[in-house]
Amino acid sequence: MARKPSIFEIIVIGNEILSGAVLDTNSNWLADRLYKLGVHLRRITIVRDDLKEISSAIRDAVKRGAEWIITSGGLGPTFDDKTLQGVSIATKKPIALNKEAVEMLKERYEKLKEMGVIESAELTEARLKMARLPRGAKPLRNREGSAPGVILKYRKTWIACLPGVPRELKDIFMNELEPLIRDRVTALKRRRLWITVRGVPESTLSPYIDEVLSKHQKVYIKSHPQGIEDGISKVVLEILSEDVSEQNADEAVKKAGIDLIDILKSLGAKEITRSEEKPL
Repeated sequence: MARKPSIFEIIVIGNEILSGAVLDTNSNWLADRLYKLGVHLRRITIVRDDLKEISSAIRDAVKRGAEWIITSGGLGPTFDDKTLQGVSIATKKPIALNKEAVEMLKERYEKLKEMGVIESAELTEARLKMARLPRGAKPLRNREGSAPGVILKYRKTWIACLPGVPRELKDIFMNELEPLIRDRVTALKRRRLWITVRGVPESTLSPYIDEVLSKHQKVYIKSHPQGIEDGISKVVLEILSEDVSEQNADEAVKKAGIDLIDILKSLGAKEITRSEEKPL
């Protein structure tokens, strides 16, 4: 039986995202990292800073069989930072002061005091809130901010909670979470090829894409129309393949790419470029 990649879901938490006040770049960045890790990101959900919404989103993801849930936002010291309470409700694991998280916060605020950023390193109730984790959870060190990330195993699902500040989320993911994910997931090798074509509209391309997909059943082709530039249509074609074998995935993309380029030439394309990196 062919291996299937581990299933991930992302839950973005924050009123500011749903009001349009802040653009969510975190889920896009995480999606790219997870794609490169060879896992399957099935869904991205955005919810408000509301305990019912947060806990419901987590429970639903668990019921769908997500092996990993990554949340973004809601780990700070203010009244509307409710993510860990939501996780507590969803998993029925009570909130408790975590000694390891307390030590992380102590180091952080002592450093900020030495730098002259704050006057007192006292761990106030607001600061200690960031060390109150669902029982059994482990804090993940935050080198770019104060609130630790959190990881927790619930039934067959790993739940990882990351801050909403992009630089903090990226730091914790790359230094703390990604190594844990690599050790615990089933992953596939993925290859991607980008072909940019000028002079062949997407509507003209459509049946030929179907033709290539029929011949090369181990690839997926996505067309990205870019509009019209100087009176000439522009389309970016994305060819993807995944396999347990890196060589097989690479060969599948290359063969489909060759056939697609031959078709584009026969259709009178004005310009064709190919790249392994996403065109700007």
